[in-house]
Amino acid sequence: MNRTMLERIYDRYHRRCFVHPDPLEFLYRYENLGNREVVALIASSLAYGNVKQILRSVSRVLDPLGPQPSVFLLNSPFNQIAELFSDFKHRFTAGEDLARLLWSVRLVIEKHGSLQKCFVSRLRRDDQTVIPALSAFVADVFPDGCDFLIPTPARGSACKRLNLFLRWMVRHDEVDPGGWDGVPPSKLVVPLDTHMHRIAMTLGLTKRKQADLRTAIEITEAFRKLSPNDPVRYDFVLTRFGIRKDLDQTELFCN
Repeated sequence: MNRTMLERIYDRYHRRCFVHPDPLEFLYRYENLGNREVVALIASSLAYGNVKQILRSVSRVLDPLGPQPSVFLLNSPFNQIAELFSDFKHRFTAGEDLARLLWSVRLVIEKHGSLQKCFVSRLRRDDQTVIPALSAFVADVFPDGCDFLIPTPARGSACKRLNLFLRWMVRHDEVDPGGWDGVPPSKLVVPLDTHMHRIAMTLGLTKRKQADLRTAIEITEAFRKLSPNDPVRYDFVLTRFGIRKDLDQTELFCN
């Protein structure tokens, strides 16, 4: 693995001007941390499929929630939320699934004060990664289960979208807005999808052919050798090559 190459593309592309099109851009609208974490969970949960459809679907959810989504949820009964999104559809996610997610978010905030406090309460000092806390967090948010919208690491899922949510909320720089100071970036796990898996195999970070949790951890450990305090440092720039058509993928493999 060529650290010089990774740093070169990091310096070139780890900039906010390269974010679009990406559901991450919705987070920039929310200065309040309570609102931002709710938006991040919504946006990351719907971050599958065609990116244009993702952006439309996230907008469809956020627009009715107004400028303070967390306040809206805390003041809305379930029936109102369910009615609001009764005709919502994003690939495999129906309005009922979305309403259950939003209601569960409300219940977690009521119980713990925020999504951050809930997650941090599950994070142990000796955990090597966020995975154990993430499993407990999923159980809090969706105790009855919702395997696709909110998958759990306990079943071996790479949980790409949840790890993406954590990257957005934990890292803090020009790209990732952060805000969750109680979670060390060193414990983050790479948000693994098919594109990142393909790049990781080409770079020699893994030989595993399944894009599952074991593979995500293996790739994370490889990145940790280069960046011990921030193993997902290169996630944004590497995924740009699968999202933006104006970037040349041969840059990934140049010495």
